[in-house]
This record gives sequence, C-alpha cells and structure tokens, in this order.
Amino acid sequence: MLIDGEWIGAGGAGAFHCVDPYTEERWGSVPQADAADVGRAVGAARRAFDRDGWRETPPAHRAALLRRLAQLIESSADALTYQQIRENGKLVSEMRPGADLIARACHYFAGLAESTTGVTVPAQGFTTYTTREPIGVIAAVTPWNSPLLLLGWKLFPALAAGNTVVVKPSEVTPTSTLRLAELIVEAGFPPGVVNVVTGHGEPTGAALASHPQVDKIAFTGSTAAGKAMARAAAERCARVSLELGGKSPNIVFADAKVSAAVSGVIAGIFAATGQTCVAGSRVLVERPIYAEVADLLVSRARELRAGDPLDWTTQLGPVASRAQLQKILGYFEIARQEGLELLTGGRRLERPGLFVEPTVYGGVSNRCRVAREEIFGPVACLIPFEGEEEAVAIANDTPFGLAAGIWTESVRRAHRMAARLRAGTVWVNNYRQMSYAMPFGGFRQSGIGRELGPQALEEFTEVKSVWIDAAAP
Repeated sequence: MLIDGEWIGAGGAGAFHCVDPYTEERWGSVPQADAADVGRAVGAARRAFDRDGWRETPPAHRAALLRRLAQLIESSADALTYQQIRENGKLVSEMRPGADLIARACHYFAGLAESTTGVTVPAQGFTTYTTREPIGVIAAVTPWNSPLLLLGWKLFPALAAGNTVVVKPSEVTPTSTLRLAELIVEAGFPPGVVNVVTGHGEPTGAALASHPQVDKIAFTGSTAAGKAMARAAAERCARVSLELGGKSPNIVFADAKVSAAVSGVIAGIFAATGQTCVAGSRVLVERPIYAEVADLLVSRARELRAGDPLDWTTQLGPVASRAQLQKILGYFEIARQEGLELLTGGRRLERPGLFVEPTVYGGVSNRCRVAREEIFGPVACLIPFEGEEEAVAIANDTPFGLAAGIWTESVRRAHRMAARLRAGTVWVNNYRQMSYAMPFGGFRQSGIGRELGPQALEEFTEVKSVWIDAAAP
C-alpha cells in the first residue's frame, strides 16, 4: 500500500489474493488494510492538507504535476491496460483505448486547475465576493469494472482543486491502482497527498468511510453500498458524491434504423460483458418492429465470440469474479421461476473461465425482478410498448435514473423524449459515448453529484462568501 509516500506491506490483518477471471488462477498477494492502516493514511492526508501546504499550492503547480502524471500514464498505457485485464477480464479492445482516455482526462483537469474562481456580488455599502476552496481529505472508493478510469474521474479533479486523497480500490482490482500510485509518486506529488489502502469493504472500506477526519466520500459502486457510504458520512455531515447503479432503458421506436439500433443495443448490454453501470439492460421496443428487433438481436448475440480478453478479436470476455458469476446465474434461476421467455443464453458457457452466455429474455413485464434489479451481466430484457406515452411510463418506472438510449429518425421525438426521461445521460441514436468534458451522474437512486466536466471540479470545492464593510467610518 502507499501511505505517506512509503510502500507498506501486509500488517496484522494479513493479505489476500487476486484471481484471473479468464484462467481462474490465483495470483498476487495484496495487503488487507486494517483500521490502523486506514488511520495512518487519513492522518497523512490530513497533515498534507492542513500543515504541509498542499491546499495553498499554486494552481499552476498542481496543474504541472497533473500534466506530468498524464504523460506517465500515456507512456505506461500498455502496462496499466494489461494489469486491469488480468484483474477483471475486460477486453483489450475496450481497455487499451480506455487507458488513453484516462490520460486525456488527467490533462483536462490539469487545465481546469487554474479555473477555480469565485464571483463578485453587488451589495450597497459592502464589497462582497465568493471564493472556492478545497474540501479537505477525500476518500475515493472505486469499483472493479473500470478501476482506473473511474478512479481518475475522482482523483484528478480532487487534486486539481487542492484536496488530498485516500484511495480504496475494489478488492477484485487493487493492483492496477497500485501501479497508478507508482506513477503518482514518480510524477512528484508530495507524500501524503495521495494514499492507497487495499482491502475488502470490511474492515478497510468501513474504516475509511467512518473516519472522522475524512471530509468527503467519492464513491462508485452498487446502490446498496452507496447508501451505506452515505449513512456513514451523514453521522458527521461529511460531503458525498455517489455514482451508483442503473437499470437503463434503451428505447427503439418503429421509425428507427433497425440494424443500427440493434448494434446499439448490443453495445449497450453485451459490451464489457454487461458489467457497466450504464448497461442498457431494459430494451424497450415499439410493437410494430418487436419481432424484427428480437430476431436480429438474438442472432447477433449468438454470434458473439467469447475468448481470451487479450485477443483484439474477442467480443465477449469473462465476468470479473466468481461472486459475480454466481449472482448472474442466480438471476437466470429467478427468470425461470418468473416464467420468462428465454430467447437465447441463460447458462454458463461450457469452457474454462468465468463466462456466461449473452442472454435475451422476450416479452418481459417491467414488474419482473430481472427488469427492476441491476444484474450487472450480459442479460437483456425485451419489453414491448406502444407509443411515446407508454415508452416514457415504462422507462421512468424504476428507482434508478443513470442513463437512457433513444433510437428514432424523428428529431422532434428525440427532443421530446430526452426532455421527459428521468436520467442523467440520454443518448440518441448512440449508446455508451463518454467525454471527460461532459458531466456524468444519475437521478434518484443512481447517485448524487456529477463526475467529469467543469461540474466535477465544483464537487470537490466549498463556496465561501466574504463581506467587507466598505462604508465610510
């Protein structure tokens, strides 16, 4: 682990191992941080923020450090890519371009580091203005599906704004974060500014979330875990930003180009083996083209080639862990009990590795569990609808609100639907497009706050109002 600029091995809590989901082999011994380790990391971050002057570091200096880090990420992109693939089994065709996106995001927030400004406000007899100041010590708790990309969305704006950070990566994917931490040290960030503690939710994550000197928790993960983080923060009124689960609708209207729409549906649910918070797992299809869409989706799903995630031609990788595999298989049983129509898939693939078949259920009611609960796997639920009103009603009938897709050739319908869908991101005739300059986050139980874009920097600052009496004595 990285604590106060030093590399720390396993202490009293011992260590745990990573598992390659493609080979199912155990590899790598990683420290299990206990409450004392977490306390040392938070104490180092507190000291770096309060006493060592990081918060007063000129924005231009913070920007320079971030640019140096971005350059190191660029030169280490292959190593960072392969480390993540060994941990979670995602495809090289997705993860290698993702490494470049991480570097570009770092460059972007380096540019924003010098843009944190306040405003002046007219007030008779007073000089009044606002400033934006860093919050303090940030706990960045990250998931296993895109470990470095989602860490960067928190780490880069937090550092740009002048905060210090303690990172707790998922126990499934800790080693890629430690590789990034090596680059952070090499870039020249002072000791204590960035710390990494590894371990499970208990005791490591719980100790970090409940630590009284943590000023904000920035978390990506399941809605249930996010609620636990929010409860821990509420005890001391700490700030939170939460990017949580989703059950996103991908809505195909009868006037859509069917082939393009089905390609978008496949990208929305089978890319990343469905292990993405924005997965378009509810596929709403207007009745006149329902049969055509279903047939084409099933035929294309059956053609997806499972295999080695390091092979650029592989189209379907393993799921990230045995626990995730068992969860997905459990939903197959739930679907069977609910009497759903299985169009394809619904089984573990008969081959080595943690693979499941791309799965499509047909004629699904939005009240079914597989249509309401986040499965986080390659499972699509086809839901027929008639007209815009029913599409909106079904799409919004969910506790989540992270993303939505619309497939239509009508510009007017696209604008009407985008305005009515309760989701933080709406894609029209595309799906899963992201940019470091566009804010990302969810409505309702999909989260609190926004990552990416200028809004991300605001999430890591506090606003201070200053009143100066300018009246004559």
